[in-house]
Amino acid sequence: MIGLISATAAGAVARDRLAAAWPDRTAVYEGPVREAVQRAFAECEQLVCFLATGATVRLLAPLLSDKVSDPGVVCVDEAGRHAVALLGGHGGGANALAGAVGEVLGAAPVVTTATDAAGVVGLDMLGLPVEGDVAGVSRAMLDGAPVELRADAVWPLAPLPPNVSRGAKGPAVLHVTDRIVELGAKAVVLRPVSLAVGVGASRGAPVEEVVGLIRDTLREAGLSPLSIAELVTVEAKADEPGIVAAAARLGVPLRAYAAEDLARIEVPNPSAAPLAAVKTPSVAEAAALASGGELLVPKRKSAPDGRAAMATCAVVRRAPRGRLAVVGLGPGARDLLTPRAREELRRASVLVGLDQYVDQIRDLLRPGTTILESGLGAEEARARTAVAEARKGHAVALIGSGDAGVYAMASPALAEAGADIDVVGVPGVTAALAAAAILGAPLGHDHVSISLSDLHTPWEVIERRVRAAAEADIIVTFYNPRSRGRDWQLPKALSILAEHREPATPVGVVRNASRPDESSRVTSLAGLDPATVDMMTVVTVGNTATREIAGRMVTPRGYRWQSATTAPAVGGPR
Repeated sequence: MIGLISATAAGAVARDRLAAAWPDRTAVYEGPVREAVQRAFAECEQLVCFLATGATVRLLAPLLSDKVSDPGVVCVDEAGRHAVALLGGHGGGANALAGAVGEVLGAAPVVTTATDAAGVVGLDMLGLPVEGDVAGVSRAMLDGAPVELRADAVWPLAPLPPNVSRGAKGPAVLHVTDRIVELGAKAVVLRPVSLAVGVGASRGAPVEEVVGLIRDTLREAGLSPLSIAELVTVEAKADEPGIVAAAARLGVPLRAYAAEDLARIEVPNPSAAPLAAVKTPSVAEAAALASGGELLVPKRKSAPDGRAAMATCAVVRRAPRGRLAVVGLGPGARDLLTPRAREELRRASVLVGLDQYVDQIRDLLRPGTTILESGLGAEEARARTAVAEARKGHAVALIGSGDAGVYAMASPALAEAGADIDVVGVPGVTAALAAAAILGAPLGHDHVSISLSDLHTPWEVIERRVRAAAEADIIVTFYNPRSRGRDWQLPKALSILAEHREPATPVGVVRNASRPDESSRVTSLAGLDPATVDMMTVVTVGNTATREIAGRMVTPRGYRWQSATTAPAVGGPR
């Protein structure tokens, strides 16, 4: 919950705007300001104080404990011009909250955390548990001092700055491992969640026995409990209180498998006891192996004093799974690049894309991002490169213009990708939508996009699709309408449409939609000169209901509500 505190009428107005925008996330604290701050600080994960920063600092000072447990605090000035991340920038989420508050109130977020200011991802913001001298190693990263990277494998992390590398020689060390390591000064360890622990237990097994067995097993194997991804067991034990409580105590999910599935898995230590009890000769080992990975620790039993063991466990290590984000950059304007796309660009340690698209967003990338760019005509090669980098374990962003799934990079990439990597699609504003917004409302009814490029699709197929759209009276947006080597396809497509639509049918022509040299015009089916169109142009041909109104293309959502004088019959000349 986010606590909201204000002291003045102006502050209360901004406070109430934020409360109305986030009704399920916020609570307004009324009354004397000091008491309101004290109550909110004790009860909320985050605070937004509509107060002067000096006053907020004095009110917070007696309440501070440590950066791990203190809530994140954002301070908004009286005029609502700035949202200052005052306390708990990373751990308390104040940096992100300042940005979110700024979006709602129109305030500029102010973030002074050193890593954020330098564009470097914080060690505590990589999504993994971290131990050690975070401040010391972060300082070395920011100062450009060499930081030695010691990683057991490649994990899909956000990019680290260039001075963090395997060959670096210096006092600062960054470990990425699930193994227990001895940390000296200026050393930290990131804990990838790479371990799955299979658990079996007799009815009524105490949670202390289950948790104790897991911790002892990991310690003796030299493994960190912070790297546990999940506990796994058989369905018959999914509600066993000791196992359920153990997962809760360790802060990890619990997953269960059917006994018949576990019974088919070969294990090194099968037993008759679980076969009789739950219909599988192995629970801990089989469940661990079913979750995928290499068996590091075979079945172990608990060893309570004075009675028989009631718990078993086994441990597997999973190989890293790379991550491929297929990102649509939109039509070109920076303000049409979605926030989700920005996040994925900054999360990727490897960026793959067409050189001219890379240039559009190069300034958004974090220091240390590996950029793999190539020129026109290498789409399949870029897709293969992106998938190959993800298979190495990296976090990869493959970029395309518009929406990456529309005539862009998603199709070749997903045709190449298998189930061995994680794939995320990030939608973007398409050229057809950007052009339509400029033209007016030409896509108000059923519409279709057709590429006139026959480099990958035979013209016979393209022509059949154009003819079908013409006969069905569907609005058509033409991509790739004309190039130097393909100058006859657009006139042919227009002639097909002209067989079914009046010469005066509105046609919109937009070149470089949303870019600085954008140009647009509304003409007609008979008046369009194909010679004025090139590959940077989108051509939208209306249907029989489309009209030009005040210089804009408008297609009604339907026909019934139109007056009899303006509504044409569906269809047209044949």
